[in-house]
Amino acid sequence: MGFAALAYGAFVYLFFLATFLYTIAFVERIPGIKTIDGGPNGSVWTAVVVDLLLLGIFAIQHSVMARRGFKQWWTRYIPLSIERSTYVLFASLAIALLLWQWRPLTGVVWDVRDSAAGAILIAFSAIGWIVLLISTCLINHFELFGLQQVFHRWRESSAAKPTFKTPAFYKYVRHPIYLGFILAFWSTPYMTHGHLLFAAAATGYIFVGIFFEERDLITLFGEKYRNYRQRVPMIIPLLPKHVKQPPASAPRSQS
Repeated sequence: MGFAALAYGAFVYLFFLATFLYTIAFVERIPGIKTIDGGPNGSVWTAVVVDLLLLGIFAIQHSVMARRGFKQWWTRYIPLSIERSTYVLFASLAIALLLWQWRPLTGVVWDVRDSAAGAILIAFSAIGWIVLLISTCLINHFELFGLQQVFHRWRESSAAKPTFKTPAFYKYVRHPIYLGFILAFWSTPYMTHGHLLFAAAATGYIFVGIFFEERDLITLFGEKYRNYRQRVPMIIPLLPKHVKQPPASAPRSQS
């Protein structure tokens, strides 16, 4: 069973990685694939309804399966070692469905592709993706996507107890992963109505997700996280205030 869990976790991680890389190409309009401005044409209202439904499916799946109460119920039926991988699998499937069925809204909000502003926006988008990826590594990338859990199951070893820490970016902003997404989604030299809908809905969901995630983090880390929340901004990075804090160690729940 340990090897089967490891193989399952590795497969899910590779599927997630493929989906994530395609998402970058989708948002950044890489030629040769379906992008945020591609897909079947139809009426504007049909596109809006379908796109919002797709975004809603991902938001509901991502939020519900990440909550502690759902995890406690869910792990009555599946092994704890593959719980995270299963969550990642369902999230990746929801994203894949969105990428597959997305309907374009091609009206233009702004177009600065042939200007210095366009180059700056492309650079900010790249920075967003880089910040996002680095931030996952700072809090244990392999645990976040389920590989560490199945590896421990295979080795029949125990995972370390979660600790609270604030490495690198986390000293300046509580949610650098979400900051990376916001930068990547909004920093485009060519903003269409469909891209605007995607970025606005995703940003709205991010703030809803932060509300639930921080509630879980307070339950997990208590006063340490409350103090951290008072000292460090949520999304907009600023220099931290010089407030004496207890020793710190991953301000993250797995969501």
